Amino acid sequence: MTEKKIYLKDLKDGGVKTSLMVNKKLYKDGNKMIYLLSDKSGYINAKIPLKVKLEPGQVIEIEGVKDYIIDVFQVEILENYDVNDYLATVSRNIDEIMEDIEELSRECIISPQAKALDDYFFKDEEFLEKFKRGIGGVSMHHNYIGGLAEHTLGVMYLTKILCDIYDCRRREIAVLSAKLHDIGKIYEMDYSGPFKYTLQGELEGHIVIGGQMIDRAIVDLKIPFSEDFVRRIKGCIIQHHGKLEYGSPRKANMEESIILNFADSVDATLNKINLIKEETKEDTWSVYDKKMDMKLYL
Repeated sequence: MTEKKIYLKDLKDGGVKTSLMVNKKLYKDGNKMIYLLSDKSGYINAKIPLKVKLEPGQVIEIEGVKDYIIDVFQVEILENYDVNDYLATVSRNIDEIMEDIEELSRECIISPQAKALDDYFFKDEEFLEKFKRGIGGVSMHHNYIGGLAEHTLGVMYLTKILCDIYDCRRREIAVLSAKLHDIGKIYEMDYSGPFKYTLQGELEGHIVIGGQMIDRAIVDLKIPFSEDFVRRIKGCIIQHHGKLEYGSPRKANMEESIILNFADSVDATLNKINLIKEETKEDTWSVYDKKMDMKLYL
C-alpha cells in the first residue's frame, strides 16, 4: 500500500509533489481541465492537461506548481492506497464536537419526552457511528467527514443564543430540532468517497428522510408524546430550509422553525466562506462561486 506522507495542509507555494483524490471535474480552462482534488486535510483545485482522462474516486500522484491552485504537469494514477487518507475530514477532534453537542443537550433538552426522542437517536451506537462520519453536504457546506456533527453543533449553539436573546417560548423544541434537523443526511449522502448522493437521497432528500426517521422513533418508543410536541418537532424538520425555493416542503411559519432556519443558514453560509478563504489570498477577489452566486472580496 502506498503510504501518504504529504498532505495539502503541508504544501507551500511553488513546486509540489503529492497524491490526492479526484472529487469532480469542474470546467475547461484553455488546454487544461480544472478538477477538484482532496485529501483528509482539505480540498484544492488543480489544472490538469486535457489528454489526461480522470474519473471521480481515482487517486493520483501529481507534480506541479502550487499558487492557491495547482498547475499540474505530471500525473500517475495510484492503485494501492488507504482511502481514509483522501477523504476531507473535520479539523477538530470529533469526540470533542460530540461532547459539546451533549453539553448543550444537557442544558436545553430536559423534559421526559424530549430526552426520550433525543436518546432514541444519540444513544444508539449504529446511528452514532453514521452521524460522526456524516458530511454536511456534497459541495455546499461542511463537505468533509465529521462535517454533519460540526454543523449540528453550530446550529444548536446559534439556535440557543437566538432563543435566549429573543425569549423563544419553546427553546427546548428549537434546540432539539436543531440537533435533529439534518439526521436524514446520514442516508441522503454516501461518504465512503468521493462524496455523492445515494439513490434514496436523490429521490427523497434529507428533509423527507428525517421526517420518516422521527415518525419511526415515535412509533418505536411507545410513550405518550404530546400531539403538540410531535407536530412542532416535525414542523421544524420539514420547514428548516425556510422557503419553498430553497427546498423546504413548507415555508417556516413557527417561531422555533424560523429561528432554526436562520441558525442553519448562518452556519452553512459562514462555513462556505471559510472554505473559500482557504483558497483565496488576502485582499483579493475569490473565484466566482456558483453555489453562492458571487465572488467574495477577502
